[in-house]
Amino acid sequence: MAGAKEFVEADNAEAIITRIEHKARKIESLLKQYKLVEALKTALDGSPPMTRDERCKSANWIVVHRAIMAIKDIDGILSSLDPEYYDILMKYLYRGLSTGDCPTCEQCLRIHEKLRERAGLGCILRCLADTVNTS
Repeated sequence: MAGAKEFVEADNAEAIITRIEHKARKIESLLKQYKLVEALKTALDGSPPMTRDERCKSANWIVVHRAIMAIKDIDGILSSLDPEYYDILMKYLYRGLSTGDCPTCEQCLRIHEKLRERAGLGCILRCLADTVNTS
């Protein structure tokens, strides 16, 4: 995985941000329809991990944060979420914890606890050991 793809250059960042804005509109629509699993999957899909551009990372974090904060039934969401999303979600939970925002941290800790129970410690270790794909 490491080194398999090139990092996205800054001139492509505008295209990435445009895709993230489109994704944000789709997520808002899904949240209004109470389709929380689909909203979370959409938020996690196509995360821009191979960019060093902080604008892209921040824009995508805002979208993922919106989906994370809408979750009420954590067990229900995680049971409906495909395991392929677990590691990506864990990365964003750590991003949320790093904000220092109390409601965000509380929600991220609640999800973290349930995700660790479901995905195991390997999910945490993969997240912390991955230095290429940073959220």
